Amino acid sequence: MTFDEKYYNIGFIDQLSYKNTFVHRLDPRAKLIVTLLFLFTVISFSKYEIAALLPFFLYPVLLMTIGEIPFMFIFKKVILVSPFAVFIGIFNPLLDPGQVSIFQGLTISAGWLSFFSILLKFTLTVSTALLLIATTSFPGVCHALRQLRVPSLFVSQLSFLYRYIFVLMEETMRIVRARNMRSYGQHGKDIRTFTRIVGILFIRTVERAERIYYAMLSRGFQGDMPSIKRFHIKTGDVIFAASVAIFLYIFRFYPATQILGRFVQGVFS
Repeated sequence: MTFDEKYYNIGFIDQLSYKNTFVHRLDPRAKLIVTLLFLFTVISFSKYEIAALLPFFLYPVLLMTIGEIPFMFIFKKVILVSPFAVFIGIFNPLLDPGQVSIFQGLTISAGWLSFFSILLKFTLTVSTALLLIATTSFPGVCHALRQLRVPSLFVSQLSFLYRYIFVLMEETMRIVRARNMRSYGQHGKDIRTFTRIVGILFIRTVERAERIYYAMLSRGFQGDMPSIKRFHIKTGDVIFAASVAIFLYIFRFYPATQILGRFVQGVFS
């Protein structure tokens, strides 16, 4: 994949956020609160829980289905950042060599159990966060944070960070194109050229940041970025939030997977 393709692939998540489905029409505040509740519920499980986490995949799957979000797009993004989770948990089998019984005499290392639990939690949290942006847009999430009385300085910094990632990518794209036009084969791809590109990119970034800041001051910027778009909590938003909250409560505080397992075992016995 070329650098240009990677750039447009990053912006594809913004294109998904402008669809007109039931999930996209929900109030961003409702989706943000539900997502935070989902994340806190998932990470609240103990490090040896695996079966209890499986029902929570129903939520991101329903969001992808109703919101018409491509499964492979979310899957590739999760795989892209998964090495961080793997690196965190890969040493668990060495640090926690105890044995845990999982099914009628079948035992497994407690370290491997906690490792798989980390991977499941990571997949659930990252995919749900991506789906929030894919169905709301990042500016919509920032607006929801502002509406929920999150400090404006934090929201503005978050908004600037996301917005100027694309500006930085465009600047990098121009430098890489210039390098490609002036080189052939493997020439221009050594470490010396790479360090020069990074230095040029840093200088241009600082200069552009100063120009942008002075332009914002000349237009009356005072530390906040107000939005003219207004959102209103509707009945559908309340029903959505209440339904997800009930779902999370049931599968967090009741052994639903054990009850289902006993039922299936009784049917086939």
